[in-house]
Parts: sequence; structure tokens; C-alpha cells
Amino acid sequence: MDDLPRVDPSRGLIGLNIIQPSSDNTFMTFKVKRLLALKRSRYQEIVVADIEDFGRSLILDNYIQSSEVDEYIYHESLVHPAMVAHPNPRKVLIIGGGEGATLREVLKHECVEKAVMVDIDREVVEMARKYLEKWHQGAFDDPRAEVVIADGLKYVREVKEKFDVIVLDLTDPYGIEISKKLYSEEFYRAIYNILTDEGLMVTQAGSSFFFEKVYDYVLRSVKSVFPIVVEYNVWVPVFGYANNFIVGSKKYDPLKLGVEEVDNILAKRGVKTRFYNGKTHVALMYTPIYRASGAIKR
Repeated sequence: MDDLPRVDPSRGLIGLNIIQPSSDNTFMTFKVKRLLALKRSRYQEIVVADIEDFGRSLILDNYIQSSEVDEYIYHESLVHPAMVAHPNPRKVLIIGGGEGATLREVLKHECVEKAVMVDIDREVVEMARKYLEKWHQGAFDDPRAEVVIADGLKYVREVKEKFDVIVLDLTDPYGIEISKKLYSEEFYRAIYNILTDEGLMVTQAGSSFFFEKVYDYVLRSVKSVFPIVVEYNVWVPVFGYANNFIVGSKKYDPLKLGVEEVDNILAKRGVKTRFYNGKTHVALMYTPIYRASGAIKR
């Protein structure tokens, strides 16, 4: 990230550029309107900035995690396909998701009685509370929410509770070091063990187009653990690619849900969305998975 260590975030800056890698060889450049915060935590460099075209954005170690204008596309697509596939998700676990937007989407389901969000970096959560109110919209303070600052792998290994749905809102498997262990077969087996007998998990899985080998590793790891595995992806403008997601399920298959059924579930649970609905669900389930070696037809 160009010259950020020499910037005083209290002043803001015009003319600063963010150079974000989409792959080892492809980069996107963003013009910064204002730099609001810059901090290096124990785990990563954290930046909050207002950037041209995308508004306020959270950037961790050079990778934009989400932006104001399109975060809802990513977060709704991550959360709702797994949530609607379960007939009554009362207890939900989120690993990662420091912005609070994944927690926000989970809590839209009125059937949810408890949502635990586990993030390793307290300073990301604190900066989200201060600068990213449009993301969390007060979700951190919902009485059903429990925010735990802990290592996700350690938490999953030690927790005694069972969850109906587990959402893995992690940095990319090829991104910063702290997330790589959360894409392994070992981790998915630990996830399987703390799901109820009808439970589902969903993970964001980066880009199958730019990092096909890494994506295939994650996919194989999920398939080695879960009997039902569903892949889908959605275009996220600030990322510059279609972001991949993988569902691992013990019983319920999101592919079997139709337009009317999804819309009825959302209405019954009081869920209001900007992007996701019955038609979007079916479209997500049947959009080909993009790969540099060619799209896979369903």
C-alpha cells in the first residue's frame, strides 16, 4: 500500500493510491479520498479509508475486505443460502467477520436465538465499531449476539456447544497468514463436530479464477468431511472478481430450494435484503464456477 506508514490518518489525504493485488500478476488501483485510520495490530495492518467509487472501505494487509457501496452483495450471498437451507437455525457461529456485517445478516433471521462471533483481532472489531456503523448497524449490541475475541481454530476445538449454522467469514486462503489454517481438512472436521445433526457450514473461498489450485485445495478439504457440498460465486465489484463460497452440509442441500420457497422463508423470518432473494438464490446456485482453465458447467 503506497506510503501508508508515512501518513497521518487524522489529516486525511488526497492523491494517495491503494494498489490491491487480485492475483500474483494482476492489480487494481483505487484513489483514496480520505484516510481515516491506520494501525498495525498484533496480526495485521488495518486501514479504514474512503476511496473513489466505493466509499468507506476496510483494508487488511493490502486486501480490501469490503466497501460501503457493495458489501451487501458479499455478506448477503455468504450468509443467506445456508441460513435458508436450514429449517430452524436457532444457534449460529461466525468465525471472522470483524466488520459486523455478517453478524448483521445472521440476526435478520428472527428464529436466531444466539449468534456467537469469534474474531482473532480485537482492534479490527474496535475500528469497525468506530468507523463502520453502516456495516454492523448495531449488531454488536444485539442481545442475541456474543462477541468473542479468540483464535477461531482454538475456539472450535474447545467449545462445548453445538450450532445449527456456522459461517466462516475469513480473509482469503492465499491472503494473510492468520487465516490459512482455517481452510484445512483438520479445521473442517472440527467444524463438523460442533454442528448439530442437521447443521450446515459455509465458507468464503476467495477466487477460483485467479487462485484455482488454492480453491481446489479448499474444495477437496470440505468434500473430505461433508456428505453434501455446494459451490457458488458472485461478482463483487471492489474485489474485481467473482468471489467463491462453499457450503458443507450434513443433511440439507441449498440446491434443492426454489424461488418461491426461499422468498417464503425470508418473509416468515422477517428478513429484508437488498440483493438476495429467491431468484438470486437460484441464480447463485447455478452460475458456473469461473476458472482460468475454463468455467465448469453444472
